[in-house]
Amino acid sequence: MDNDAMSTDGGSPLGRQEPVPPAVRAQLLATEHWGLLASRSTTQSEVLTRISMFLTFTSASIVSVALVGQATRFSEAFVLLAVVVLFIDVAMGLLTQVRVMNVGNEDLMYVTAMNRLRAAYVDLDPGVAPYLLAAHHDDEAGSARTYFFFGNRSALSHVAGSSMIFMTTANAALIAILSGLLLTLFGAGMTAAIIVGAVCGVAFVAAWSVYGYRSYAGIWRRFAPLSPTPPGES
Repeated sequence: MDNDAMSTDGGSPLGRQEPVPPAVRAQLLATEHWGLLASRSTTQSEVLTRISMFLTFTSASIVSVALVGQATRFSEAFVLLAVVVLFIDVAMGLLTQVRVMNVGNEDLMYVTAMNRLRAAYVDLDPGVAPYLLAAHHDDEAGSARTYFFFGNRSALSHVAGSSMIFMTTANAALIAILSGLLLTLFGAGMTAAIIVGAVCGVAFVAAWSVYGYRSYAGIWRRFAPLSPTPPGES
């Protein structure tokens, strides 16, 4: 190809390209769709494995502490061991919780990306829109529609049943136990240890809930949808 031809084509070595047929566009979009589905499935499987590993590790460590307590007649060495083990459990729990939150954001990313692809399908063939239960709008309302097609499930139910709340509750319990145990080491009574532990657990749940909501809201503040939900459909 000579220089004159390249200059008329904007410098592209491929030259002027013909418009892509709709069938080819549909095939390209479907390929991307399957790739997103595979990535989403892999991510969900990985985080469920991480949660199972955390629960197995925590259960095994608590059983080990109980066995050591019986062997040492719950001496001061046992209390020290229990504190160390609980610190490790809390650290493992927080690492798992961070991963669960990241996966939640990634799942939202995959859902939004697939909604955008459905919008492209509708552009190719508007007649398919009534047959799509999942949304073809890549905004917050569209993601909520894709997560639950019938549209009558509350946001509170969706959040309360999530893996993030499960991990938050588990870590709050560990933090409450660890806080109360530390107080007993400093000579506090059982009542004070229970109260302080409960306060620490509730404070952790509240702090992480606020952080999670701000993270979720920040995603939509920074994201610009290409096919927002019309006002009548939201």
